[in-house]
This record gives sequence, structure tokens and C-alpha cells, in this order.
Amino acid sequence: MTDFNKTRAMFDIPEGMIYLNGNSLGPMPKAAPDAINAFLHDEWKTELIKGWNTKGWWMQTNTLGDRVGRLIGAPEGTTVVSDTLSIKVFQAVSAGLALVPDRKVILSDNGNFPTDLYIAEGLIKLKDAGYELRIPDPEDVIDNITDEVAVVMVTEVDYRTGRKHDMSALIQKAHAVGAVVVWDLAHSCGAIPVDVTATDVDFAIGCTYKYVNGGPGAPAFIYVAPRLLDSVEPYLSGWYGHESPFAFDTDYRPMPGKIDRMRIGTPSIAAFSLLSAALDVWEDVDMNDLHQRSIELSELFIQEVEARCPGVTFVGPRDPMKRGSHVPFTFEHGYACMQALIANNVIGDFRAPNVMRFGITPLFINEEDIMKAVDTLADILTNETWKEERFQVRAKVT
Repeated sequence: MTDFNKTRAMFDIPEGMIYLNGNSLGPMPKAAPDAINAFLHDEWKTELIKGWNTKGWWMQTNTLGDRVGRLIGAPEGTTVVSDTLSIKVFQAVSAGLALVPDRKVILSDNGNFPTDLYIAEGLIKLKDAGYELRIPDPEDVIDNITDEVAVVMVTEVDYRTGRKHDMSALIQKAHAVGAVVVWDLAHSCGAIPVDVTATDVDFAIGCTYKYVNGGPGAPAFIYVAPRLLDSVEPYLSGWYGHESPFAFDTDYRPMPGKIDRMRIGTPSIAAFSLLSAALDVWEDVDMNDLHQRSIELSELFIQEVEARCPGVTFVGPRDPMKRGSHVPFTFEHGYACMQALIANNVIGDFRAPNVMRFGITPLFINEEDIMKAVDTLADILTNETWKEERFQVRAKVT
């Protein structure tokens, strides 16, 4: 049984703050300062260029990739970390298209995070004429998987509503018609149980700065099914994925049969030190325990808000097994209300046009936090604090 009091003690959250935004940026692990200082003083400062060998920097893309892979059910040697999620979207979708060269349709949905759609649009501009991106409603994706589709690109958990796609059903339908599936696990990894092996995932991508708590801009990851490692084409072909990177050949040959071929360029070793510290928190965490605890806390939050906060409407799936680990509410003046919450040390976030999101992350959230957050929201609504002029001003980051 996972000890969530132990994990809570591993984070450095400011006194009095209730942090319900781990679905957007996880809090800092207490081990992070020592980890970055050790990198600065015991690695970079003392080893300099030797660190690529003496400190194992060269293979941290893979060793950390395997640690992230354990959170999504990936076997060793199938996941690497580096770059950004946007780059990993490009990598995965372009590789998927190459596996089905006679088709020209990328299927996503209109609830997907916009960056994924933007990357697909940009990729299409680089291709020959005839490629297209289709974005039906999320509920209609499975009915749009036809033998015209090359790649199905979906985010498992909707970034606004928390609605969870049926991974197994979509993959089975896609494979039945010969399509490749790319899963964005940005709101899944570290939030809900994921098993890319059991569900026969082709490609999975995600970030590590949300539920994994790797820090702002922490490295992204990409998983490739073992059956594809010999055939997948890395269209972003950097030296770090070359068969013989230190031969400095002028022609590109991908590392044969290994996930290394999905590496691109020199990674941020400083960022890796923070990610490693974050992954230490997960060593004794059972994802099924975490998911059950997330459901308990989420259900309590929804119940209390609906009972005590008039004018606020829950817009996520009622069935907790059909959503991720954040809960969304609409309110006509959602942005101002969220600013009032933040001013009162309850940190959630806002997504246009009127959605207030709250990440329920059991690693550091408990019942007392939930009840205090609802008390604060109820008080803001009762006293109409959100009407204050200071809460109407839109910041650059919402």
C-alpha cells in the first residue's frame, strides 16, 4: 500500500498553499536543490567534458527513459527522454506516416491540445499535396477510423474536461484497418494507470513537468513499441541517434533495432538531474493505489463543490473511470474566480472560455486540502470577491 503521507513530505510546497495545479506544473521535490547542486559542483564543475563518460551523461536519455517507462508499462529499452513534447509529437506522427506510406489522413479530435494539432498542420505543409488532418468531436473519433487513416493522434485525457479516451478500443479499431496510433500521455503519465504493452500501443509521447514533477520545461519522452524499433524512421535525424555518432559520417544511419534512434541532439543534462530527483518520489508508488486515492479525493471535491458553490457547473465525466486526475468546472466568470482563488492561496488554473481546472494529485493532496479549497471557493462566490477589479486583468499566462 502506497504511503501518501510519505510522498507528501517529499515536496516543498509553500506554507499555507493548497496546490491544485499539479496537472499543469508539478511542485518541486525537496530533493531538487541538492540534485541540481550535485550536478553543478560534483559533475559539471569537476568533470567538465569527462562527465559524458565518468557520470554517465551520454546514456541518461535511456536510463531516465526506462524510469519514466515504468510509469506507463513500457519494457526497458523502449523509452527515451529529451527535447520537448512538441518535438516528440512531430517525431511520432512523421514516423507513423512513414509506416503507412499509401495513406494521407491524420485523425485527431477537436478537443486535443492545440499544439498537437499545430504540429500536425506544420508536418502536412512539409509533405506532398493531399495530406489532411481530420478533427471530429472526441466522442466520434472511433467512428472516423477508416481504411483512409494513416495515423490516429489523440491525447488520452482531455486537457479541459478530463475525459479519457478508451485506449484499447481505439487501438484495436485502428490496427484492424491498418492505421498507426500515437498516444499523447501528457495528462496520463503519473496520473492514472497506463500499460502501453498490454494495449499494444505503437507510439506514446508525453511530458514530465506535470504529474511527474520534473520542473518547468522538463524533458519529454517518446515510447516506441519493440516490434517497430527496426523499422521506424526518425525523420528528425540528429547525431545523437546515429548508428556511430562519433564516426562523424556525413550520411545518417539510425541506430539499428534500438530506441536510441529516436534520440536527436545533445540533451540538457542539468534538466535531467531535476528529473532524476522527481522520479525518486515514484519508487514506492503503486499506480493503482494512486488512482484509487485520486478518485476518492476527486469525488469528495465534486460533491462538496456541487453542494456549496452555486453557479459552478461540473463538466467532466461523471464516471471516475472515464476521466483522468483533474476535475473541471465552468463558471461564467471563471478567469476572475480563479484569480481570486489564487490570491487566497488555492492554486488551480483556467482554460478558455470558462473552465476552472483542479488537479487532484494524491502524492501531496489530502482531504483537509480538498475541504479548505472548497471553503475558499464557496466564500469567494458567496461574497462575490471575484468581482474585484484586480481579478479582471488577464495575465499573459492563464
